[in-house]
Amino acid sequence: MKNIWAITKRELGAYFASPVAYAIIAAFLVFSNALFMLYLQQREASLRGWVGTTTFLAIFFGPAITMRLLSEEKQLGTIELLLTSPVRDWEVILGKFFAALGFWVALLLLTLVYVVILRIFGNPDMVLVAAYYLALVLFGAAALSIGVLTSTLSSNQNVAVFTAIAIMLVLWIASFLTQLIPGGSGNAIASIIAYLSIADHTNDMVKGVIDSKDLIYYLSVTIGCLFLSTRALEARKWG
Repeated sequence: MKNIWAITKRELGAYFASPVAYAIIAAFLVFSNALFMLYLQQREASLRGWVGTTTFLAIFFGPAITMRLLSEEKQLGTIELLLTSPVRDWEVILGKFFAALGFWVALLLLTLVYVVILRIFGNPDMVLVAAYYLALVLFGAAALSIGVLTSTLSSNQNVAVFTAIAIMLVLWIASFLTQLIPGGSGNAIASIIAYLSIADHTNDMVKGVIDSKDLIYYLSVTIGCLFLSTRALEARKWG
């Protein structure tokens, strides 16, 4: 845990020392504020609509947050130094992932002002609000883990970010792809693709419904991608 915490602190410091991080924060807040105001003008005294569209934003912001984590180490040649240090590969991956997750949570904390506004002008269900933010954290964790994986696989930050976005978009439209398979939902392959649809696992959560199958899905995607990232890092060491 000591090594993981040390890497997490170092990466969080690197985030906030970089102008790119502030550009990400500014861009996220611009889109987020615009969406919140849009739903507020529709007299929707709830975060439900905002949460639904913010998960879609995470498809793009998640990979943008993670693109430099491993790719930059490779570009600068510091990855070799990192791999020869007395730190396990999984500790490197987890330390960098938790830093990215901390950055994502910091972004979400900035949006708590929306809850304050709703509390001033209405009476939002705070249990639902907590469920909404849990959904955003879980969705963000899945997007970040995919970003960590592509950053581990490529030394080019642009390749890493666009590959991660492409994977997220495929997962987002997976349920629509099942309609192209003969036999539709009755086909075993279609059922598997439908289960992989991240949009389907998000629908209930943005309504404030936390189902165990959705929790298992998000945790499986996150843990699976972090496992593959560790193996990819190990392969580089011994390759």
